[in-house]
Amino acid sequence: MAEVLVFHHGHGLTVGIRGFTEQLRRAGHTVHVPDLFEGQIFDSLQNGMSYVEDVGFGTIIARGTAATEGLPAELVYLGFSLGVLPAQKLAQTRPGAKGALLLEACLPVAEFGGAWPAAIPVQVHGMDADPFFAGEGDVDAARALVETAADAELFLYPGNRHLFIDSSLPSHDEHAATQTTDRVLDFLDRIK
Repeated sequence: MAEVLVFHHGHGLTVGIRGFTEQLRRAGHTVHVPDLFEGQIFDSLQNGMSYVEDVGFGTIIARGTAATEGLPAELVYLGFSLGVLPAQKLAQTRPGAKGALLLEACLPVAEFGGAWPAAIPVQVHGMDADPFFAGEGDVDAARALVETAADAELFLYPGNRHLFIDSSLPSHDEHAATQTTDRVLDFLDRIK
């Protein structure tokens, strides 16, 4: 079973994120879920991102990095949207990473030092018409990652919803979320 460090999206550590992580735990995985927003949950993505802009993206990434203190090196890093920032950074730069799951966001690998580490499998999931994922270049970064990484997969789902996996948000898409969860669980089951 895998040990997973999960980073939430721009609404905060919502009930939907907690529910998703419980599914991973029920499948036998060890899951850590730090709160990058220090207890705050925002009713809109706009309000959450205003908070992030106030504290700084660097602070959010630093909080994610600090969450690894006391944890083993052999982690799978999973990020939802904003949470992809610390997840991808740690997967690319912290020695010992076992895998990365980038949900609804992906940055160019050059953001964190160049090529994707050869030994680290990665999956990227997003909707093909999501204005953030498809419209802001994340899907292009994901395609480039898949072309260059040794073990990488990109899953595109039809639709224009952002944060479709979180069951507590109006943007939730049950079908796409179920497919994503099944693929994430399959990925984690392959981690040794």
